[in-house]
Amino acid sequence: MRTTQRSDERILCSDVFEREDLVDGKSPARPDWGFWDEPGRRLPIYHRCDVLVVGGGPSGTAAAAAAAKEGASVTLLERYNHLGGLSTGGLVIWIDRMTDWQGQLVIRGFAEELFDRLPADAVAGPPHADWGSQNPAKAAHWSQRTAAYHGIVTWSPTIDPERLKLLSQEIVLERGVKLVYHAWAAEPIVAQGPEGGVVKGVAFESKEGRMAILATVVVDATGDGDLFARAGAAFDNDIEEADIHHCMNTAWLFAGVDMDRWIAFKAGQPEAFAAFMAEGRATCGLFERPFVSWRNDVALFMGPRQTGYSALNVDDLTAVEVRSHRAMERHLAHYRAHAPGFENAYMMLSAPQIGVRHARRLKGVDAVLRRRWPEGTALPDEIGVTPAVSPKFPNISIPYGALVPERLDGLLACGRHISCDTNSHGFMREIPQCWITGQAAGVAAALAVAQGVPPRQVDIGRLQAALARQGVYLRCTQELPQMSQSPQPARAAAGR
Repeated sequence: MRTTQRSDERILCSDVFEREDLVDGKSPARPDWGFWDEPGRRLPIYHRCDVLVVGGGPSGTAAAAAAAKEGASVTLLERYNHLGGLSTGGLVIWIDRMTDWQGQLVIRGFAEELFDRLPADAVAGPPHADWGSQNPAKAAHWSQRTAAYHGIVTWSPTIDPERLKLLSQEIVLERGVKLVYHAWAAEPIVAQGPEGGVVKGVAFESKEGRMAILATVVVDATGDGDLFARAGAAFDNDIEEADIHHCMNTAWLFAGVDMDRWIAFKAGQPEAFAAFMAEGRATCGLFERPFVSWRNDVALFMGPRQTGYSALNVDDLTAVEVRSHRAMERHLAHYRAHAPGFENAYMMLSAPQIGVRHARRLKGVDAVLRRRWPEGTALPDEIGVTPAVSPKFPNISIPYGALVPERLDGLLACGRHISCDTNSHGFMREIPQCWITGQAAGVAAALAVAQGVPPRQVDIGRLQAALARQGVYLRCTQELPQMSQSPQPARAAAGR
């Protein structure tokens, strides 16, 4: 077990639990069971569309909604029975900071529409008047409720996952998106173009068997880069094993609790709380503290975070699920016996989706880079703005080039696998940033179809103007000169 420390570049601190079955520092090898040669087959075409979005998580939902709003015919393919991905099925119901350190809302557009339409009782967080407040009492109150950092109150609310599932679904259906649940994209359909591969659609699996969807532009919103990797695009997968941003776990909810009593104990009796946590680690092994949710009687556990496992290995995914579910049971017993406010707790729900924080990151024509954090300047192809990790840094520009593969055409990436370095990935993987990059990918895909050009040749001025019309916060205006050039690969080479 290691404990990460809070710093200017890492707001979250938590225990990180290492896997226990490594052999000479490596995952156990599988037996060699030989091969099975699969015979070739013809696939029926299930559907044709302008834009195909694969993955209905935060970025994919935003991409589908945004592309449809721009007039494209859109299909959204999702392997589960709901939209929202980790923000719903993964129980990542604490939505990270959407305001900057001055209290300005910079995560807007599709994200703002969601919060405008969610019922009041489905959202918990500080009132608008307190965003950016440095009042010590307010900061102390909200710091215990995941909404104040560095002594500053932020808009980082918690939400009801079922309400967000329903709202996400209704928004895409309102806009005419063809929604396909229970369908898992298996392989990209790639043709050869003059400059290399061009993605033309996907082969997917469902209860009906294997079928195909053909599209002019495909948006990879799988979160793990499954499509762009299988289509031959370059990617990074380096991690920092001691970093909570590169761990996995299955989250869960306990109900029947009193979080106000728990917070009073945690904040008011620090020595007793430290003793409780120490005993929990000794008794349970994997051990985690709870976070608040959208209700006082529901506690959220977003750990224990486990390192050394790969989100691309089926055995590792299974092992993390097993360890997480066993930890859930041990936590319940320990919290019931020793934690104020948890005497009547019961298991409410373990997340239907495993909490994957990192698998692959696209190598794009540009990237969100640590060396740019201090600059605070709007990049020429800015498609969104993210709050910096601490008040030490200004807001950070997200370039369109981070969504565009270096060479592969016909595809855009959005969500946690966009082009960025390991430090920047710590915040670019969060739900609000996924909404931002998803909306940008959706609008860009629709414009590529309308202009009859590959996504890398989309007119940046028109893209920024369309995003501004959809409510996205950009540090530019529609009066900027039209820039027809695509993002240049030379940017990606420096400092990567």
